[in-house]
Amino acid sequence: MDVSRRGWMVGLGLTIVTGIAEAQQHAHEALQSGGPPRLQVLDAAAFGELEALTGQIIPSDDSPGAREAGVVYFIDRALATFEADKREAYRKGVEEVQEARRKLFPHSTNVAGLTAGEQIELLQSIEKTPFFELLRTHTVWGFVGSPSYGGNRDKAGWVHIKFDDRMHFEPPFGYYDAEAGRNQTP
Repeated sequence: MDVSRRGWMVGLGLTIVTGIAEAQQHAHEALQSGGPPRLQVLDAAAFGELEALTGQIIPSDDSPGAREAGVVYFIDRALATFEADKREAYRKGVEEVQEARRKLFPHSTNVAGLTAGEQIELLQSIEKTPFFELLRTHTVWGFVGSPSYGGNRDKAGWVHIKFDDRMHFEPPFGYYDAEAGRNQTP
């Protein structure tokens, strides 16, 4: 069977997009169920710690942040599906975070119990680690994903980045298209 690079890349892209959509759908269902969300990979303790961390990566200030967007539910679903190979990275990463927390704040019991300033200090202490990069990437994916799949509850991420959510766009689509239209001869 002869597989072209283009075909292989399209297949890989579809696999990733499908996995992201599944993670967003899980987040949507977890948030719409009304009861406690059903976690597939994370336990309640890891959920609380990750929610505190993602809440500082994309904080809630004058607009909703990662917590309100349901980012940790997206991460849980991602770890159950298309990012299943990252489960061990999360397990070790949460352990590293706990170790850093104990060194910085010896009298603390968990990340969620730290003040916002202490959580930021903790994140700064791990920001050069592979785990922080992974967590930040998943946080952004969950925050700006399609709200129809739950990765972006109430379109919080789209509002934040000023994404124009319309079903249909009329030309000209942007500045360049408008300029191009004016320069064309009939």
